[in-house]
Amino acid sequence: MPSIRSLKPNVTRDDVIRQFSGAGPSAALRNVLHGRLRSVAELYLPFRIFRAQITNRGVLEEKLVAIDAMSGTLDLFQFDHVPNGNETITIDTRNCPTSILTDTLLTDRVLAKLRRVLYSNGFFKMRDLQLSAVPLPDELHIPYWLGFRGSENHVQLSVIDAVRRRPEGAKVRRLVEEWLAKKNESGI
Repeated sequence: MPSIRSLKPNVTRDDVIRQFSGAGPSAALRNVLHGRLRSVAELYLPFRIFRAQITNRGVLEEKLVAIDAMSGTLDLFQFDHVPNGNETITIDTRNCPTSILTDTLLTDRVLAKLRRVLYSNGFFKMRDLQLSAVPLPDELHIPYWLGFRGSENHVQLSVIDAVRRRPEGAKVRRLVEEWLAKKNESGI
């Protein structure tokens, strides 16, 4: 079982069961439509932290951002500082997909995502834009909670970001479903 470094989760198993189960009419409707909650599991997705420099109109700004190392498609995490020992844990788990993308490819994706964010804030506000990003040495995992509902023949997956305490959408679900399918195919 690999040993990984992860951000500390802000959501406990009991919290996530309450969140996935819910209460009231919406929970009853969800149970009718998708089935009851069958199980929950932790998952730790690999991210790479980058030190990004943005120069716009001659003003230099530095950011620490992290991108998922499996597909490079998830939203960037942003940090004020490199997470330290008080903010991270070391854990032995099988529920951690391996990094797939190279640092070169991840750097390209970080720059593209940063450029997209900057342009969405106002294309005409950009002047002499220069972007660079350098990967930091270590990988950092982000904890997620998975909720499985339904029957053996039809399972529906829900995902909660265990750091930001929020439900995740289709991009994260698809990434997790693809990893689970590959894991199932290989018999791991």
